[in-house]
Amino acid sequence: MKIVRYLDKSGKISYAAKQPSGETFRIEGDIFSDHKVISERVQIKKHLAPVAPAAILCIGLNYKHHAAESNLPVPQFPVLFMKNPGALQHPGDPIQIPAHLRSDEVDYECELAVVIGRSCKNVSRQNALDYVLGYTCGNDVSARDWQRVRGGSQWCRGKSFDTFCPLGPVLVTREEIPNPNALKIRTIVSGEVMQDWNTNDMIFDVPALIEFLSGSTTLLPGTVIFTGTPHGVGMASKPPRWLKPGDSVTIDIEKIGTLTNPVTLEAS
Repeated sequence: MKIVRYLDKSGKISYAAKQPSGETFRIEGDIFSDHKVISERVQIKKHLAPVAPAAILCIGLNYKHHAAESNLPVPQFPVLFMKNPGALQHPGDPIQIPAHLRSDEVDYECELAVVIGRSCKNVSRQNALDYVLGYTCGNDVSARDWQRVRGGSQWCRGKSFDTFCPLGPVLVTREEIPNPNALKIRTIVSGEVMQDWNTNDMIFDVPALIEFLSGSTTLLPGTVIFTGTPHGVGMASKPPRWLKPGDSVTIDIEKIGTLTNPVTLEAS
């Protein structure tokens, strides 16, 4: 099932199931608990990110070729950082280049995002996918100057500016993607393909990540896991390809769809 989160004409936030015909039918109940699709077509005023994250856990250097282009060794354990849930951005809404805390090195990162469907702790990789509600496209937008130089040796500052977490356009439930580590994944910036690879290049696959992240730690329903980006980021281009106002960034993942956001400058 493909789940959309949307704003209706009355201003209410709801969920619906997108049909192959393009029609959408309302979902009644809690998508993280009991819910069902009912025969009520919905009118969508605005598409929203498919989930409001309880937490955003992110994995760095999780593709072999990306570690190589970064001139860094393959990590022994997953590299964890976090994004502020307030960084969430909806499909079609702009990525804003920071102006108040200025950044001149804003980068894109296409990522497969995993949404946890029910609370879990100390999960084994053998049953890790049982706790997944579904998958969506994510863009781990990153201010590299704040990530590398001004962030006090931590990545969260450069990763957590407003609008730096586009998600969408739909949440595809896990039964439609039995193997999340066999998906084509791309980034297209203003018509130019910058990243074009496959999730099978992950150093730690999705079950391994859930096993690691849930170790001695409760993952709540609605937790979003960013699983890392393949090679081809703007920082590694020669010369570097930083995002600029007027750009458009599209994340395209097989079996999920395309997430597109324009790029603007933060209003003063």
